[in-house]
Amino acid sequence: MNNSETLRSFRTATWLGWQIESNWTDPFLFAVYSIIKPLAGAAILVVMYSVITKGNFDTPIFPYLYFGNAFYIYVGAIMTGVSWAVIDDREHYKTLKYMYIAPIHIPAYWLGRGVARFLTGSFSVIITIAFGVIFLHVPLDLATVNWPLFILSLILGVAMLCMMGLILASITLLVAHHFFLIGEAVAGALYLFSGAIFPLDVLPAWIRPVGFVMPITYWLELMRRSMVSSVSQAFPTLQRFSDLQLAGILVGLTVVFAVIAYFLFRWCDFRAREEGLIDRVTNY
Repeated sequence: MNNSETLRSFRTATWLGWQIESNWTDPFLFAVYSIIKPLAGAAILVVMYSVITKGNFDTPIFPYLYFGNAFYIYVGAIMTGVSWAVIDDREHYKTLKYMYIAPIHIPAYWLGRGVARFLTGSFSVIITIAFGVIFLHVPLDLATVNWPLFILSLILGVAMLCMMGLILASITLLVAHHFFLIGEAVAGALYLFSGAIFPLDVLPAWIRPVGFVMPITYWLELMRRSMVSSVSQAFPTLQRFSDLQLAGILVGLTVVFAVIAYFLFRWCDFRAREEGLIDRVTNY
């Protein structure tokens, strides 16, 4: 498989994923859904925070929590987008077997489907942040945003989440249809261990290492620093690391997950072919 075919598979899958994500209803209803869903999630979080802190929104904890929750939308969107492509094509459209005999680079195709979910997820992230800034007075000054760090962190984050999604997609090749929520389940589990809504120092000491080996932890810290550096610096968990060090750790962990994804796909793909799972429909 040459580079042109890999790029073509990725580009076509991104376009296809966008069409699948947005063609289930008319544009107006899709726009309403894209607005209501993230706002509902943010509202639940704000109500919970208000009850626990008795309405104290002036501390750095609130923007720390709010930005972490907003950017965590990408985690579920991308990881689910990549892994769901296996179930969608095998169980729903019953086309996975045809893709395997077509000149398509399967991992690139799955990654393209994940990037399509990144595009739709971006609407939710933007709406969530805009709602927080306008109505909840979350501190954000676009003139002080570290845009180079933001863009770099976002690119690294998408690559990292795609690798984690590819790991889940490889596993999905060997499991039945009722595991279709594997992406969302893993994203939900990591929600507590990545510093999305509270610093890792809050966790018991014996479970904190789980958060420190997750690249999502360092990615969220970089995203917060790029948006509002003073907020993230108020928490000591990762304060000793510079932006460059955090980016280096994120790159290193992303490479590790990429290597795992490569070899895991090779093994799962071999087992799926040997056991005839490529075209086996399991939606019983």
